[in-house]
Amino acid sequence: MLSNQKQGVIFALFAYTFWAFAPIYFKTMDAVPALEILTHRVIWSLIITLMIIALTKRGPALIMAMKSSKTRRYLLLTTLLIGGNWGVFIWAVNDNRLLEASLGYYINPLINIILGMFFFAERLDRPQKIAAFLCLIAVGFELIQFGKIPWVALFLATSFAFYGFFRKKLGVDSFVGMALETALLLPFVLILFIWVPSSTLNIANNSLNLNLLLFLAGPITMIPLLCFAAAANRLSLTALGFFQYIGPSGMFLLAVFIYDEPLSTEKLITFAIIWCALALLIWDNIMKVKHRRGAIKQK
Repeated sequence: MLSNQKQGVIFALFAYTFWAFAPIYFKTMDAVPALEILTHRVIWSLIITLMIIALTKRGPALIMAMKSSKTRRYLLLTTLLIGGNWGVFIWAVNDNRLLEASLGYYINPLINIILGMFFFAERLDRPQKIAAFLCLIAVGFELIQFGKIPWVALFLATSFAFYGFFRKKLGVDSFVGMALETALLLPFVLILFIWVPSSTLNIANNSLNLNLLLFLAGPITMIPLLCFAAAANRLSLTALGFFQYIGPSGMFLLAVFIYDEPLSTEKLITFAIIWCALALLIWDNIMKVKHRRGAIKQK
């Protein structure tokens, strides 16, 4: 029988590896408009989440969250953030911008550090300050070399960071929150979807394979989330943090070696700067873990 920690490692590896290779699914759907994929992602995620809530008897928590005015305010923000994040990610993958998407999720931990400093008055140690500064250098380098801000990467990084920030303030169960967010997103995506003509809108006219792929938008959203929740219950946040780089690393490898996205020397320099920043953060976390273990042994 595996220990809780080993189970957590397995769940974390599965969740982040799943997220790393999720772009393969969206690439197979490149003939379908991004907005339509997002619509199906919202619909099927909502249905699956409500089923999970019913099976796990989270109904009272769902009702309590709906009654709270504070929860409703924060939910509106988290809904807009996660909806925008999902939509831009799907569009980026199908528009051959997977490298930019991977850069965004590499930057995300650095944005989290900056948010912690400004909103939670967290004091940064020297490695964290250097890592944050390297992030700014990378963005500045992109701006100088290409004459434009890497908006896809920055949007994905900041929207997901702020999503996590407001979710933390929200303080509701992850599945309750997801159910309410997808329920709030549903009318928005349906209204927008009506404005965008699509030959695959009527599922009765689609092939069975295409309809199955559209349905899979829900499970592909929920399966890694379930594994992540299971991992979070078994591992410390520090331990879980070491796995978060699997996702963007997988996206980077897919973009370069499978989908042949151009990796110029300038773009590689941007990634190298971010990798240096992340290596510094990982080293800093390892040192902190060793220090805590040493302090515990001395007691």
